Amino acid sequence: MKKFLTLLLAVLMIASMASCAGGEGGKFELGLVTDLGTIDDKSFNQGAWEGLVQYATEKNVSHKYYQPTEQSDDAYLTGIDLAVKGGAKVIVTPGYLFEVPIFIAQDKYPDVNFILIDGEPHNADYSTYSTSANAVGILYAEDQAGFLAGYAAVKDGYRSLGFVGGMAVPAVVRYGYGFIQGAEYAGGELGLAAGDLDIKYHYTGGFAATPEAQALAASWYNDGTEVIFACGGAVGNSVMAAAEQAGAKVIGVDVDQSSESATVITSAMKGLKASVYSVITDYYAGSFPGGRTLVFEAKNNGVGLPMDSSQFRSFSQSDYDAVYAKLAGGEIPRMTELDEKGSPSVVPVEISTVTEVA
Repeated sequence: MKKFLTLLLAVLMIASMASCAGGEGGKFELGLVTDLGTIDDKSFNQGAWEGLVQYATEKNVSHKYYQPTEQSDDAYLTGIDLAVKGGAKVIVTPGYLFEVPIFIAQDKYPDVNFILIDGEPHNADYSTYSTSANAVGILYAEDQAGFLAGYAAVKDGYRSLGFVGGMAVPAVVRYGYGFIQGAEYAGGELGLAAGDLDIKYHYTGGFAATPEAQALAASWYNDGTEVIFACGGAVGNSVMAAAEQAGAKVIGVDVDQSSESATVITSAMKGLKASVYSVITDYYAGSFPGGRTLVFEAKNNGVGLPMDSSQFRSFSQSDYDAVYAKLAGGEIPRMTELDEKGSPSVVPVEISTVTEVA
């Protein structure tokens, strides 16, 4: 009876499976195990799936995704187990919540290759980090993506900005630091005076859409904040709802979120699709970069703004190309921390008032 219940639980953990190309005998070479969300979540799952599908469609490779119904290491490992049993040679896992499952799976399945998005494999207590030869971690320069968003906003004429992050994990913090740095850098180019920029920032402590997050955003808009960088998963939906009521603006995160709300003027994007496509291409070319952590940044087109869908008033493609070239060439130093005054320590001017809102 116990074995039956274990098997039943494993089956129930996988809510749905989908494929765009059939494999011989029900086998699929490329697999993706989603986070708790769906493959059309306008975020990590969708971006990673689109990269996988692009390669699979171009090369006629069978592929399939597996969607757990529970956010837990066991559920994610069950999804990985099913992908392996389904014939997967490469498994993509989108998000840092897969760091522990991949730490386990990479040794359990040495003949399967794993692509871990936005993370590096480690054990449960973070005491050991290890990326085996059959796994690769992919990280992104969130600070550069945030920089582009803050820079564009100020160049476009916004002077009162906000940053609402979710949980203060390193990726979210880097987005925020970069956002402040980019805003101040643009202000310096424009010759703004000290205090001309007002920047509020806050971490909600989670990634869910909540009435509290919407109320906070609404209060900021009511106080004159013109645009908020919403950097926290579904927290963004709360900010967008407040912006719609206030007639204000939002900056999206991770992927192009322009379809989510007419209030989104641009999005600080990670190259999820491109990075997955790139590493899968390497695998089939016999050069899988296993045992390494890859960083996608400006110099390899790993971050950016969706200029085709952005709703800027005056910030142009040429403006964007110019600042992007500076980031890619290292002319603008990477942001790593805030100084004791709350401003990016590498910015040579102090023109903003940065306020952390409890």
